Amino acid sequence: MSVINTNIQALAGARNLNHSQEMLGRSLTRLSSGSKIVNPSDDAAGLAVSEKLDAQGKRVKAATTNVQNAISYVQTADGFMSGMTKILSRMSELAILAKDVTKNPTDIDLYQQEFTALQEQLRATIGGPSAEIGGTADVDTPLGAFNGITLFGSATVGLTVTIGQAVGQEMTIAESNLRTGGMLDIIEQDASGDYLLASTDSDSIQKITDAIQHVAQQRASLGAAQSRLELASTTLQIEYENLSSAISRIRDVDVAEESTQYAKYSILVQSGTAMLAQANQTPQSVLKLLQG
Repeated sequence: MSVINTNIQALAGARNLNHSQEMLGRSLTRLSSGSKIVNPSDDAAGLAVSEKLDAQGKRVKAATTNVQNAISYVQTADGFMSGMTKILSRMSELAILAKDVTKNPTDIDLYQQEFTALQEQLRATIGGPSAEIGGTADVDTPLGAFNGITLFGSATVGLTVTIGQAVGQEMTIAESNLRTGGMLDIIEQDASGDYLLASTDSDSIQKITDAIQHVAQQRASLGAAQSRLELASTTLQIEYENLSSAISRIRDVDVAEESTQYAKYSILVQSGTAMLAQANQTPQSVLKLLQG
C-alpha cells in the first residue's frame, strides 16, 4: 500500500536503530568501566549476590589483618621469652661460678652483682604490682608489652582473636603469666626491695632450672597458638581469593566478548541509519503516481 502520512518502514527502521544505539551505548559503557553491571537493571539478582559477596570479602580482609596482628603479638612475646631463656642460662652459670670454693668474697660479690642485674632485667620485662611480685613499688609499665597490652600478666582469659568473617569464629591465645611459679622465685623481692634469691643460695640452681622450664612451657603454648594463627591466615587468604573470583565472574566484563558485541552494534547502527534514510525516501514513489 502506497501512503504518505504513515511510513511503517521508517518507523520500524527508527525503532531498530534506537535499539542498536542503546545496546551500543551499553557496550561502550561496559568497556569503558570494565564492569558488566553498569545499571541495576543489567543484572538485578547478580548485583545483590555480588554486594553480599563483596561485604563478606571485606570481613575476610579485616579478619586477615586481625590474625596477622595476633601473629605479631605472639612473635613479640616469644622474642622476649627467648631473651629470658638466655638470661636464665647466664644466671645458672653465675650460680655455679659463685659456688667455686677457690673464689674470694670479692669475686663472689662480682658474680652476685651481675646476678642481681639480670634479675632486674627480668623483673622490668615481666612487671606487675608489688602484691604479686613483691618489692616496694609496682612495675606498671613493663618492657614486655605490645601496643599497650602487657604480655606476661596474670589475665584470666588470655587474648581472644577473631580468625574468621562469621560470628563466633574466634580462638584464644592462652595467657603467658610469668608472675607465678618458677619465674616468681627469680624476680620476687621482700618488703625492703631485696631479691629473695641470691646466686649463693643452695637451691638457686634448682629454682633457675624451674624458671627455665616455666618459660619453655609458655613458649610451647605460644608456638602452638602461632601455628594455628598462621594456618588461619593462609585459609583466609584463599577464601578471599575465591570470593574475589566469584565477584569477578558476576561483575567484571569479558573484554573479548564485549568487544565483539560492540563491533556488532556499531555496524548495526551504521546500517540502521542508512536503511532509515532509505525508508524515508519511500513515500517519494507516490509522487510518480500523482504525476501520472
